[in-house]
Amino acid sequence: MKAINILFIVLRLFLGGFMIYGGIQKFQKPIPTPIEVVEKAEKFKAPEKENTLQKILYISGAKQTGYFWHVLGVCELLFGLLLLLQGTSFVGAIFLLPITLHIFLFHVFLESDEISELLQTGALFAINIALVLKERAKWKHLLWIKPI
Repeated sequence: MKAINILFIVLRLFLGGFMIYGGIQKFQKPIPTPIEVVEKAEKFKAPEKENTLQKILYISGAKQTGYFWHVLGVCELLFGLLLLLQGTSFVGAIFLLPITLHIFLFHVFLESDEISELLQTGALFAINIALVLKERAKWKHLLWIKPI
């Protein structure tokens, strides 16, 4: 087996495992009540804590919908599992692409001062792109359909 194939297997396992872990974490803590969210947000009203307030309100808003946070968790779990299975890894990588992009952009816009998290989430997104590009022979014909 070529070293590049082993590298892609390791990357697939890493990204799949990371997504499964993230999906499980979405169900570990109970959803805070709106009152709890407001009380927590009140602590960060000072202008110098605006970034923290934005993160709290964004994530709490996703949780307060009553469905989005859990749907995101289920998607992370399901697509992570698809990525781990060899026969479905391409489908898992395709479906995970918008999720890893969202995670990366969240950190770019709301935690740009956290360089280590930017690097970590950027690496996850780059791994996801690499896994999709590795299989470009499977989808490149969809980009340009020749007229009859």
